[in-house]
Amino acid sequence: MRPFLKHNRQKLVIAFLLLGPLVAFLTTGHKGRQPNWVDKCILTAAVPIQRGLEWAGAGLFHTVEEHWALKQAREEKNQCALELDEMKSKKYLFEEIQQENQRLRELLSYTRMAAGTEIVGRVIGINPSPHFLSFRMDRGEKDGVRVDMPVVAPAGIVGRVVRTIGHASDAMLVSDPRSHVAAVVQRSRVRATVVGSGGGKLLSVSNVLRADDVVEGDVLVTSGTDGIFPPGLMVGTIQNVERGSGMFLNAAVELSADIKRLEEVLLLQEAAVAYGFGKEVFR
Repeated sequence: MRPFLKHNRQKLVIAFLLLGPLVAFLTTGHKGRQPNWVDKCILTAAVPIQRGLEWAGAGLFHTVEEHWALKQAREEKNQCALELDEMKSKKYLFEEIQQENQRLRELLSYTRMAAGTEIVGRVIGINPSPHFLSFRMDRGEKDGVRVDMPVVAPAGIVGRVVRTIGHASDAMLVSDPRSHVAAVVQRSRVRATVVGSGGGKLLSVSNVLRADDVVEGDVLVTSGTDGIFPPGLMVGTIQNVERGSGMFLNAAVELSADIKRLEEVLLLQEAAVAYGFGKEVFR
């Protein structure tokens, strides 16, 4: 307000001097005095000034009104943006909860079909070393986890427990080169050994004779003869069968469980008890 008065002081004085006689005339004119030529000149000159002042006042009011409206619109826009971000966060959280519920429902369906007691574990860490493919779970010795317990997912086998402490344990993946799983071809009952290849979903098949009835697409399940996994668990499907000139054929196994995307797993407690596991390995 002060800058406005400072810059327009002269104009305001002139306007006051011109409007003064007009105000005096309007307040006393009804008493009968006729305006002289000076009054008429002043009134004539004051009309455009008055109109200008009215226009300026209306413009100022309109400008202030637009300013407050723009400020309110900006605040409403910012509020809407915050609410939109909050809704997006809730949407992503809801989708994550839905996916977790779906995985847990699959685990629940598996436990209903499986015999014995299972322990549900959540994957909380992945070993980055390429020399030992393993992951850590949030269940340990105090939760009933023992060394050599089979670790599975609804889609198939995952690995076995190799180390356990209070409320955490480590499991070696079946893709580790030191992993050997006794399996059988579900169709022809040909026995085979599935050996870890060091990463990925394709594992190696060994101990299968060249003349054995094994073809691509055959399903492999655990045979139960390795003392780790109980029989009948899904391993994967036979791929890349090659019959060379040697005694054994070459083939690979595509795991049915996606071990690179594990979040929740099952530890088969009853299987460990039945096989009498409990020795500590890979310390």
